[in-house]
Amino acid sequence: MGLQAFWFTLPSIVVFLAVYIVLKSFLDREKAQLQLKLSIENSKRLLPVRLQAYERLVLLMERISPQLLIPRVYKKDMTKDQLHYALIQAVRQEYEHNLSQQIYVSDQAWQAVKEAKENIIKLINTIAADPQYSESVQKMSRLIIEAYSSVEDPPTETAIRILKEELHETFG
Repeated sequence: MGLQAFWFTLPSIVVFLAVYIVLKSFLDREKAQLQLKLSIENSKRLLPVRLQAYERLVLLMERISPQLLIPRVYKKDMTKDQLHYALIQAVRQEYEHNLSQQIYVSDQAWQAVKEAKENIIKLINTIAADPQYSESVQKMSRLIIEAYSSVEDPPTETAIRILKEELHETFG
């Protein structure tokens, strides 16, 4: 009787295993297709955001470059200390406003952005601390722009170059 029951259940077991294998294979393919669809959909949503991040970071670099920063921040009758404070605040605010963009770019690109910001603040602080410019806001402003322009590879231009290279490598 035991052997006879085995021969009756064997076809059921074989059919069950065959159905299991076919069903598992089908479900695995469906899962892979769904993941691919989700990946494509996420890419479609993320692409514009990433492109906007590169745009915003390039704009940040342009806005904190002394040639554009000083004319934008300077107000008539400002003292040297007021201008110094306003310049540093403007650079920091621009940077802080764009902090979230770092999640969309490489560590190397973000490091270049950070270094550019830090180098500009350092340049402004160095020139503002020089006692020979204590009387003249115009002289201090001119010297900041000249000092920045005389650098062989200005930090904002370096950061912009890195951002553009990364953008072209990533998006063709």
